[in-house]
This record gives sequence, structure tokens and C-alpha cells, in this order.
Amino acid sequence: MSLTIEDILLGASVLLLVSIIISKSLGRFGVPALILFLAVGMLAGSEGIGNIHFNDPDAARSLGTVALTLILFSGGVDTRWESTRPVLWRGVTLSTLGVFITAMLLGAFVSVISDFTLLEGLLLGSIVSSTDAAAVFSILRSKNIGLKHNLRPTLELESGSNDPMAYFLTISFTFLLTNENATIWQLVPMFFLQMSIGAVVGVLMGRVMAWVINRIMLEQEGLYPALTLGMVIFTYAFTSLISGNGFLAVYVAAVILGNRNFIHKSSLVKFYDGVAWLMQILMFLTLGLLVFPSEMLPVLGTGLLVSLFLIFVARPVSVFVSMAFFKASVKEKLYVSWVGLRGAVPIVFATFPLLAGVEKSNMIFNIVFFIVLTSVMLQGTTLTLVAQWLGLSERDKTLKRIKLGEEMGYDVKNALVEVELRRDSTAIGKSIVELQFPRTALIVLIDRAGKYVTPNGATVLLAGDKLLVMIDNDDELEKVNQALGLTESKNV
Repeated sequence: MSLTIEDILLGASVLLLVSIIISKSLGRFGVPALILFLAVGMLAGSEGIGNIHFNDPDAARSLGTVALTLILFSGGVDTRWESTRPVLWRGVTLSTLGVFITAMLLGAFVSVISDFTLLEGLLLGSIVSSTDAAAVFSILRSKNIGLKHNLRPTLELESGSNDPMAYFLTISFTFLLTNENATIWQLVPMFFLQMSIGAVVGVLMGRVMAWVINRIMLEQEGLYPALTLGMVIFTYAFTSLISGNGFLAVYVAAVILGNRNFIHKSSLVKFYDGVAWLMQILMFLTLGLLVFPSEMLPVLGTGLLVSLFLIFVARPVSVFVSMAFFKASVKEKLYVSWVGLRGAVPIVFATFPLLAGVEKSNMIFNIVFFIVLTSVMLQGTTLTLVAQWLGLSERDKTLKRIKLGEEMGYDVKNALVEVELRRDSTAIGKSIVELQFPRTALIVLIDRAGKYVTPNGATVLLAGDKLLVMIDNDDELEKVNQALGLTESKNV
């Protein structure tokens, strides 16, 4: 039976809506949304109740490449340099040396416990060597997990920047397996060439993007997302065309753009946050359709051993070695080891050997899929619990502010900060004039149970009030907290 475009659109929309509804319903029980999207895809597949026949690794890889590009851009543009700068080299070391060590250890283990050759084992290790940006971003941010000692920016930086290394290792070992005369020494100059070109193009394009957005002066605001989308895709495609690492270029460009002032910044960041979520859902649905559960049964034992080795040996060893160069406690290293989430990206990378005709590519794909399921179910559901157990958890203090004038591209230091009065606040029951409020800070609005109050000096503050406070700089935020009897705040 031939399918019309209406049939395809109807099926896609139903899967999308069902996925979101299920994630809303079961998410409250701690089940990661990403797993639910995968499950819906599997249920809708040829061996599920949906009976949708989809066996096109090439289409899955193409979709995965576009999706990963947009997810990395969204994560990069929302990365704050002031929080990333102190952990820059720690994150970079984890995303390069850590990925390499993970791939080598896992590859050697696979070749020992199975009939895989060393090269085939290293290919499998490379595919699952990186933590998944989509999984880490979505779980850390959706659960509002607050972490001490700059652990959160470290984890987000690592997950956002380690896909290029895993991508390089994957295509390298795929190349070695499909070219008998190739040697590993041919890959060394290729590595430095790809990374160098990717970094340079990323820096240039990040600056170009900011310059173009601020000067093009489009008449319709709705054209700015289309403009930036075109530049993002161009960055990836052009970098790949000149033998650079396109994923690295996109992430670097996004970080540079996100830390500059440009018009419609807030609306563009929100737009790409929505696009990133859509891409995640589509990736997991598509990959759920692509897998055949019956083919996973023969590799169940091997997949379980490999997954446990990755979680409890390879990842911790790579983290402890990589972070040995930096000041970090054992508890911090243990937590970073635990946040070794694998998501859709390894499954996308697993389609590369499938398309290249590698002998054991089907087995590799199924083992990788099983590893992803195990990782998200075991690690993804326990991030908060492990953080509390290690004493590294705290109230989320991630600063998400809107600077005044930001939408017009002006470099203004003033910011609007939303502060919620918890029941332990000493300001409850006091009038604003009684507070020792900083002179450079001003309460401009109070959200009181959905009703908005314009404050004056005689306004008495109540528990649960959300104060919209204007501050001149970050230093004023701590003074505001002290005046309100708080130590933490939440910003918009």
C-alpha cells in the first residue's frame, strides 16, 4: 500500500502528540521523557502495535545529523561564559581525553568477552564513548538539578563538546574496518585538521552571526529564526565540506553568539529551545521505529555486560584520569562519572557502520541501543538521588535573566530578577520600607497568587510573593537576598 503525504503527516502528528502526553503523565514518576519517546517509537514500529515498517538507516542518520546540529546549537547559545570559563579546561579534557579513554577501555573489554576483533570492539566503544547532549541538557534542566562546585556547567560543557571527538573516532574506526590497507597513523593528522578547522570556523561564524543579526534590520521579526537557522546549517555543512568537524563548529559558534548582545535574543533562545525539544522527540521516535526488539534478544547478555562495564568501569576510569589534572574531590569525580548518560547520538553514530557495510554492524547497532536504554533508565532516573547521596545537591541557582535592552541588542547591565519569597524568608510580614534594600535595586512588580501588585514603600510582603526586582549588576543580587532573608534566588 502506497502512503500519501497526508498519511505520513497524520502518523507523525499522532506519534508526536502521544509521546508528549505520555511523557507528561509518566514523567511525574521519574521516568525520563527520552525513554518514553523511544518506547512510543518501538510500539509504533513493525514489531509493535502500530505496525509501521521503517528500516532506513540512511534517513535516520540524515535526520539525526540535522537534529544533533540544532540540539548542539541550542545548548551552546544558552551556555553562559561566566559560568563555563572557570571549568573550561576541565570540560575540554573530559570531552577529548575522557572520550578517548572510554572508547579504548570499552573496545578492549568487548574484544575479550565476545567474538569481536579489537578494531570492531574499538568501533563499538567509540560509538558510545560520548555523553549525550540532548539527554544531559533535558534531564538536568527539566529536573532543575542544582549542583555544587560548578559541576553543572562542567557536565553541560562536556556533553555539548564531546560529540565531535566521538564522531571522529567512529568514522575513523569505520574507515579502518572498510579499508584493509589503511593504518591508524593516517588518522592522526586528520584529527588535528578536523578539530582545528572546526574550531576556527566556529569562532568566525559565531562573530559573523552576531554581526549579521544586529545589522541586517529585517522588517519582519519572524524572519530572524529563519535567518539564524540558515546560518547554523551553513556552518555545519560548510565546515564538513572543507574537511572540518561540523559539530564542533556549530557548538563553538553557538557559545560565542550566546555570549554576545544581539537583537531578539530572548525570543531566539526560546525558539531554539523549542526546536531542540522537537528534534529530540523526532530522533527518539525515529530510532525507536528503526530498532527491531526481536533482534536485541540474542545480544542481551553481551549488551548487559558491556553496559555495566561502561557505567561502572570505563566511564569512572576516564573521569578520574581526566580530572586528575584539576582540583576536584572524590565525590565530585564520582558524580561526573555517574552522569555518563548515553542517548540518541550513539544510536545515530551506530548507523554509520550499517551504511558502510561493516560485517557486525547489525549486532553493534543492537548492543548500542541496549546500552542507551540501560544508561537512561539507570543513570537518568537517579541523578538527583545520587547528588543528594554524595552531598552535592543544592537548590538550583542557574541564572536565567533577561537584561533590559537585550531584545534591541544594547549592552545594558541592568537585569530583571524574579525572587520568590519562601516561607523561611525573614521579610514576610514586613513592609518594603522596613527592608534594608540596596539603593541600586528596585522592586518593580509583585506577582501575588496570579494577581499583580504595583508596590510602594507601605506594601507588606507575603509568603509566596514573586518579586520582580531590577538590579544593576550581579553583586546586587546577593544584597537583595540578604535584605529578603534569602540565600538563593531564581532569575528570568
